[in-house]
Amino acid sequence: MSEMFSSINLDDNLSLIKGVGPSLSNNFKTLNINTVRDLIYYAPRRYDDYSELLKVKQFKPGLISAKLTINNVSGRYVRRGLHITEALGSDETGSVRLVWFNQPYRVKNIKNGVVYYVSGKFGLSSGRMLIVSPAIEIESDFPINTNGILPVYKTNKNLTITQIRRSIRAIYSRNFKIKDYMPPIVIKQEGLISLAAALKNLHFPKSQEDLSLARLRLSFDEIFALSLVSFKNREILKNEHANVVEIDVDLAKKFIKKLPFNLTDSQRAVIWRIYLDLAKDRPMNRLLEGDVGSGKTVVALMSALMVMNKGWQVAFLAPTEVLAKQHANTIFKLLKGLGLEKKVGLLVGSMSLNQKKIVKEKLAKNEILLIVGTHALLESDVSLKQLALLIVDEQHRFGVNQRKILQLNADTIPHLLTLSATPIPRSLALTLFGELSISRLTEKPHQSTNIKTEIIAESNINHAYSVIEQEIKQGHQVFVVCPLIIKSETKSRRKDVHSVYQELGEVFPKFRLGLLHGKLSADEKDRVLSDFVTKKLDLVVSTTVIEVGVDVPNATVMVIFDAESFGLAQIHQLRGRVGRGKHSGFCFLIGDEDILKNERMNSLVRLSSGFELAEVDLKLRGPGAFYGLSQHGLTDLKFTEFSNLEFIKKVKTVALRFFTDNRISDFKDLDDKVSELASIRTLD
Repeated sequence: MSEMFSSINLDDNLSLIKGVGPSLSNNFKTLNINTVRDLIYYAPRRYDDYSELLKVKQFKPGLISAKLTINNVSGRYVRRGLHITEALGSDETGSVRLVWFNQPYRVKNIKNGVVYYVSGKFGLSSGRMLIVSPAIEIESDFPINTNGILPVYKTNKNLTITQIRRSIRAIYSRNFKIKDYMPPIVIKQEGLISLAAALKNLHFPKSQEDLSLARLRLSFDEIFALSLVSFKNREILKNEHANVVEIDVDLAKKFIKKLPFNLTDSQRAVIWRIYLDLAKDRPMNRLLEGDVGSGKTVVALMSALMVMNKGWQVAFLAPTEVLAKQHANTIFKLLKGLGLEKKVGLLVGSMSLNQKKIVKEKLAKNEILLIVGTHALLESDVSLKQLALLIVDEQHRFGVNQRKILQLNADTIPHLLTLSATPIPRSLALTLFGELSISRLTEKPHQSTNIKTEIIAESNINHAYSVIEQEIKQGHQVFVVCPLIIKSETKSRRKDVHSVYQELGEVFPKFRLGLLHGKLSADEKDRVLSDFVTKKLDLVVSTTVIEVGVDVPNATVMVIFDAESFGLAQIHQLRGRVGRGKHSGFCFLIGDEDILKNERMNSLVRLSSGFELAEVDLKLRGPGAFYGLSQHGLTDLKFTEFSNLEFIKKVKTVALRFFTDNRISDFKDLDDKVSELASIRTLD
């Protein structure tokens, strides 16, 4: 799209914006905000409504906004170097005390006798009613923190909300235009405001109505565009041809007979459905959903077995090296005795150049028929000319990008099977993934070990510690999960991995502890996970990076701090990391005293089905509950509430009508947007 403003393009670096500069621009990168466009589309988490200016006599405990004359500014140091700045804010109805802690610069910066906009939380502190650490801005300036409906953005230790607001304000202080990619007829028929107005109202709403209209337009846009992606993908698949894979029933029976457990009826039904897909010349595009431990890998391998039997190739993409290695080992063992185990290969980033070279040569010669790997499989020199089936395990949007890359050198379009352990309510899944065939595994292939889930107030944490000590002494292992990597001022009550790692080191000085989080390099993460898998570590303190695809049969305890901050689907994924072997598992949900009465948390004690929990999460929590949905390409859904199924269905109906009545290629800006989302380019 050709969105331009002045001499700056929306795709330019933020450092070109006045007041941002290279240093602040680098700080924005920690929130994955790299360009002007990224910042304009950075959606606030919530809003604080200071649109109603109150008089002092109207103040009640809670958030307030007022226009006050500030006087009597003074500062002093008290115990342990703590600095207190105090001032008096007044209007014609009365006065209120203002207090700031450890902000000595306020004494020089606040001008006595000047009118300020003041906003903050009014309440009782140290026996007095006052406003602690209020935001203040001179009335004559253009306020961004004290007056109106103020956006509250997700921040981190590198960025403050004020910096984000000022940077967005700096962008909008320039005269620029945003080209609207939505067809005018759709805008008119649906009564939508312009894209430019929606984005401006997103950050600077003058009323709740402005904000509602902005969110309506932006929600409509993302569902409309993703719907068109879905329709376009489905149409493309209709015109593509794949290898017809004939099914060898005797081979399937021989494989099943070797399994150390019986297949469930659910697995048998899904496998047969996949076999019917593979027997067609139209590429399969199937999403296989299965709860933790439901046997998705076996279903995938039985699909791959038929392709390998024909002498064609299968690529199995895994999100981490640890999981790729686990898959390769499992597949090798299960294929042993069928004469195909020597046709299995592994390709991951940590392999030496010579090891990679050997594997790539074997792939090019078709000597490896099933290759398991990470993104190393997507390197340009990987040749899979006989690729007939692509299996994508977790964390990949629709498999579109991977399929397109891997099929470049293939003779035909490969069939696609996407695996997911994130349970999605059926109504939501069918609504959002229009071009996918969806299968579900609702049973487990063998009697799984029991996972006992307990809710514990942090004041009773010693109960969890005693279980941890007992389990480790019995030779088992433990996961401890925290919501934060580093404690931030805005979330000071929530646990971070560094503090908990240090604390547990003191509680369990004889145990071997590991630390794992998203800011470690890929090699560091794989090393910690590998040490845990090989029992070199007794306990790992981690963020949710261990949520997907970590198989440690010896792990029996999962401790989740600040459990209320996670979605049910995510907690269910996390607790599925333990009790995967022959021993029962324990999951402890830790929080403050209120967690014991939390309805969402108690549903985890009552229910063991991920699908049932997903339905509960949708009803109770609504938008933002399904963290795992990013694995299915819903990272684009910044504004839509997942619980609003009627709205989603309505927009998809509008999109289908538009798609049926028009050629998208006639609407260049819309076509560019759809192609960008689908990571495909259509040829005229």
